[in-house]
Amino acid sequence: MRKLVVWNLMTLDGYFEGTKPWDIGFHTLVWGPELEAYSEQFGKEGDLLVFGRKTYEGMAAYWTTTEDEDNIKPYMNSIAKIAVSRTLTEATWNNTRVVSDPVAELTKLKQQDGKTIFIFGSAELADGMLKAGLVDEIRICLVPVILGSGNPHFKPASEQRAMTLIESTATKNGGVILRYAVPKAV
Repeated sequence: MRKLVVWNLMTLDGYFEGTKPWDIGFHTLVWGPELEAYSEQFGKEGDLLVFGRKTYEGMAAYWTTTEDEDNIKPYMNSIAKIAVSRTLTEATWNNTRVVSDPVAELTKLKQQDGKTIFIFGSAELADGMLKAGLVDEIRICLVPVILGSGNPHFKPASEQRAMTLIESTATKNGGVILRYAVPKAV
């Protein structure tokens, strides 16, 4: 059985992006050797990335045109990907297919053999999968900045949900990578 893991960077006040889509300049405050190595590890651990439409469009635009020649670019362009959307009819980024019902699709995929499935960014999608009971783990890199406003990573919920800390790792530039197990809803 495969795991579904949510990964994102988030400010101390809970935002994964500023007030405009892709307002993620605060990521540069924590980017460094530790986060690069952590990102490279995703390529070894996972075999499928899942994005909401907005994140898919931004990631595809970046990774297909970037001139960065690190180890992350080949991984991002070659791994299998799903774009979750009710409006997209096709996906042009390598190895991507469009899915309109992520709960059904991820329920099925989690039952199959394979490596970890990652949701990158995509806070609305992550929220839906969390509420559907499909998320096994949340990984957050806390960025030491207060943004003041923006798009919150965690959306309002009808009940409290405690997580179990698996690991915490501080980076040299002040970020903290947190890994939490998500208990199954009862």
